[in-house]
Amino acid sequence: MLRRAPLFGGKNRVTFSLPGHEPAGRVSVVGDFNSWEPGRHEMVTRRNGTRTVSVVLAPGEHRFRYLATGGVWLDDETADAVDAHGSWVRVTPAT
Repeated sequence: MLRRAPLFGGKNRVTFSLPGHEPAGRVSVVGDFNSWEPGRHEMVTRRNGTRTVSVVLAPGEHRFRYLATGGVWLDDETADAVDAHGSWVRVTPAT
């Protein structure tokens, strides 16, 4: 699941969320905003059982995927779009 919150300066905080139990192990959000580098935006388990991480993104379209332990790739069904290369999130300028 994706949540967006406007920030000062036109950027947005995008919170990426997955159920806490699936997939097993560590999960990172990787994408064009972090050079597809695992571990830079690793998801953290919350009290409600979900795993989340927030990333500040500039306006535009950003491609991302979830990367789990063992090299398991996941797309986000709630993304603005999903294609053969991953999920997309569109960020509009915050006002």
